[in-house]
Amino acid sequence: MKPVLSEEVARALSAGEAVLALESTIIAHGMPYPRNLELARELEAAARAEGVVPATCAVLNGKMHAGLSESELQWFAQNGPDVPKLSRRDMAYALSQGLNGATTVASTMMVAAHAGIRIFSTGGIGGAHRGAAETMDVSADLQELSRTPVAVISAGAKAILDLGLTLEYLETMGVPVIGYQTNEFPAFYSRCSGHGLEHRLDTPEELARFLHTQWALDPGGGVLIANPIPHAHAIESDAIEQTISEALDLAQSNGIKGKRLTPFLLSKIEQLTSGKSLDANCALALNNVRLGAQVALAFAREKSNQ
Repeated sequence: MKPVLSEEVARALSAGEAVLALESTIIAHGMPYPRNLELARELEAAARAEGVVPATCAVLNGKMHAGLSESELQWFAQNGPDVPKLSRRDMAYALSQGLNGATTVASTMMVAAHAGIRIFSTGGIGGAHRGAAETMDVSADLQELSRTPVAVISAGAKAILDLGLTLEYLETMGVPVIGYQTNEFPAFYSRCSGHGLEHRLDTPEELARFLHTQWALDPGGGVLIANPIPHAHAIESDAIEQTISEALDLAQSNGIKGKRLTPFLLSKIEQLTSGKSLDANCALALNNVRLGAQVALAFAREKSNQ
């Protein structure tokens, strides 16, 4: 099933040029309007500044889209929480019923793979929630990484999660986790999590060569590239952990769980940090787009030389 491609994305893919997938949940559910629209524009502009075509992914009127117009970006930003949040399990229903929806990491990987886009930049992936050993609350992002051949550049997993269990799950599913210029798994708002990584690469060219080798060896799975938040925008890990604990207590007392949990926690953390977490979220997302664009360019060059 082929997604609807914007003219810009279709032209770039046809010419073998670099294209970078972006998600739409960060627009609809990641932050309030109009900051979400500003960020969507900034992310696309950051990719273009590196010479790469951005392909923001979403579902519109029952069709997968890779590449949104300005009016479509505005619609997602303005309608925000009223737009359904679609993960893998929701996609067939939304498509068959002609619905609209914002794509998560998992569903953006699906759209990108169907479009022929191999590199995707996001903020942070979902993972195993705290207490997942009892609740089985594990994001579909992790299984998607094990089954869909797309490289995901992120600032690790969201800090509200159980990062150790998330890494154990990824190891069990055979997903390579590569630290970019780091030996430690980043913790979204913070550069360090206390969890070491087995593999590190330090340039976009090394990452591109690795991806070509990985998919020649195992064409069916994805890769997680962990890119720490820039030093200037990082939040000290002990401080953010205390804030996360407060937000989790509020979620529990209000009976918030499932799909509603992550947006609720991010909103409460923003309030409790007086907006500092939102600034960090925007900074790390832009940082991931810049790296993703550089990797996409190197990947396209490597492919043309083969």
